[in-house]
Amino acid sequence: MGANVIFGVMELLTSILLVVVGLALLAGGGEALVRGATTVARIAGLTPAVIGLTVVAAGTSLPELVVSIMAALRGTPDIAVGNVVGSNIFNIGAVLGAAALVAPLAVHGAAVRLEWPVMFLASWIGFLLMRDFQLDRLEGGFFLASLVVFTAYSVYIARHEVSQQELTTYASETAGRSLHPRTRELGFSLLAIVAGSGLLVLGGNLLVDGAVAIARHAGMTERVIGLTIVAAGTSAPELAASLVAAYRGRSDLALANIIGSNIFNILGILGVTALIHPIPIAAGIVHADAWWMLGFAVVLFPMMWTRRSISRIEGGVLLAGYCVYLATLLRS
Repeated sequence: MGANVIFGVMELLTSILLVVVGLALLAGGGEALVRGATTVARIAGLTPAVIGLTVVAAGTSLPELVVSIMAALRGTPDIAVGNVVGSNIFNIGAVLGAAALVAPLAVHGAAVRLEWPVMFLASWIGFLLMRDFQLDRLEGGFFLASLVVFTAYSVYIARHEVSQQELTTYASETAGRSLHPRTRELGFSLLAIVAGSGLLVLGGNLLVDGAVAIARHAGMTERVIGLTIVAAGTSAPELAASLVAAYRGRSDLALANIIGSNIFNILGILGVTALIHPIPIAAGIVHADAWWMLGFAVVLFPMMWTRRSISRIEGGVLLAGYCVYLATLLRS
């Protein structure tokens, strides 16, 4: 009996180590790929605004994308979908809540007029398409086509209607995600893209393996693991970036990045994953978690609308709401 217990503990510790190493590789790989791709885009002559809306915005969700694809291909769809739904809940409840506690978050006009409506519409359509407990390739293609349309329109807006202040914001964000000036040569940038892609794939494999093993050891479902450990882990870069942005007085970046990440999670990650491999949806996600995702999106809007900022009190409300969700999920 003692040997079995020791073996079980060692197996659990190994699984936890796989998750930690996988998350570290995902973070490092995503950062390397985004920096390389951003530098290539600058060499190609794209404007900072366009790069910020495409390469940088999509790059923050690369860990979620890789993990969801790996999970679907490995026959663990609950982790794939739970990762997306859980990340969207975590982004609004935990990330925005914590960032607003650091400093009130400024809300720019485009967030109210365009980005939040698109985020809510994508979440609502995603929920409707999940109600038959499956996302097929046709629905995945619809998500991807919608993402292309939204990105194209955002780029058009950036080229014609973005203010000088917003152009400065995009420029500083893009410059911050580029490789060092001495390593801007195309070869180094392409090497960073290749290396980052490899780290993402390896990290995604390790994270999925570790998460599945933890679920089996702890008696938790893959859905719960996907909604908690995997979702929070893959969203850690957004949390760190948003806290730093709020601390440095760039709180508008925190809100824009989170809303953009949530849009990409639904349209991009579920779209690509379903296109590669149709995804069965767990009943618990349809009947409970998707409603929480929609609820957080709805609660966010009046906070953005009033006074065009999210206050510390409202941040505390979002964070408390996320704690309630976690408690409800784990108790169930």
